Amino acid sequence: MTPSESIETAAARLSHGRSAAVRRTGSTISLVCDVSGLGEAERTALIAAITAGLRQFDGIADVRIAETSERRDLPVVAIASGKGGVGKSTIATNIAVALARSGRKVGMVDADIYGPSQPTLLGCGDDRPIARDKKLVPVACRHGIGLLSMGQLAKPGQAIAWRGPMAGNALTQLVDAHWGDTELLIADMPPGTGDVQLSMMQRHKPIGAVIVSTPQDLALIDARRAIGLFNQADVPIIGLVENMAGYACPHCGEISDPFGSGGAEAAARELGIAFLGRVPLTMTLREASDAGEPPAEGSGELSDTFADIAGRVARWVDERRGERATHPS
Repeated sequence: MTPSESIETAAARLSHGRSAAVRRTGSTISLVCDVSGLGEAERTALIAAITAGLRQFDGIADVRIAETSERRDLPVVAIASGKGGVGKSTIATNIAVALARSGRKVGMVDADIYGPSQPTLLGCGDDRPIARDKKLVPVACRHGIGLLSMGQLAKPGQAIAWRGPMAGNALTQLVDAHWGDTELLIADMPPGTGDVQLSMMQRHKPIGAVIVSTPQDLALIDARRAIGLFNQADVPIIGLVENMAGYACPHCGEISDPFGSGGAEAAARELGIAFLGRVPLTMTLREASDAGEPPAEGSGELSDTFADIAGRVARWVDERRGERATHPS
């Protein structure tokens, strides 16, 4: 504060031009501060700086700041499968981690309301989100990935037995949160084609979907159903990931294919969609996932595989966003 500086000028300087409606009433200064696009740490530091600076004025005992933020429609990439048990959540986690390692500001929405697993997979199962202005603030997990999940809100081991509308409302609370400077949301969808999927597509319209399947025919039948659902809702398919593709014996190194081989790639070719990559069935992936240490954060063949898949997803999103900017709807 300079000797001749007014309260309005000081508020503008301290807030970097984000303040408005500055008013003094007796010993109280009140103002509105736009915190759009700020991460939680940046927001907290800004509010603290404004408060401390304005309290330097003579006779001021209280500074009241109303925080506002412009709603941003973050691009959402849905990671989906037609059936459970194909490793969809593990793929979603590692895509998110690989994107974050490449420099993207990524958030994870655990949209699997009834079977949330992302707190375990991202290694932050003991953390709970807080609420601010009636909206949730994501928990910062590995590589700065923000996470919101029913697994953070429900008691450990508690069954979430909700009908469709309640699950849909829960999903909205997870998506419409204080995502700060997040650039891209990854949504780990529940398996199948039920109420939560419909709520996501109707209310939050993903920019695109990644379909995860094992190579076996049964899984591919269900994957086609999931693709059909997204097509009906005009949500583009980014591509197909084949998971559990081949198992290397840890003793002799021989490769076997308990779930078949190449089925997802052939299905992608038949359906005219991109094949994003093949993830092997390995003990390392299972153990690391259970421990909350995604292989994508390390080095080696698995990490490179996820980095390659994430890179394809990122390029697709960038191209899609460019099209929307050039040809707004």
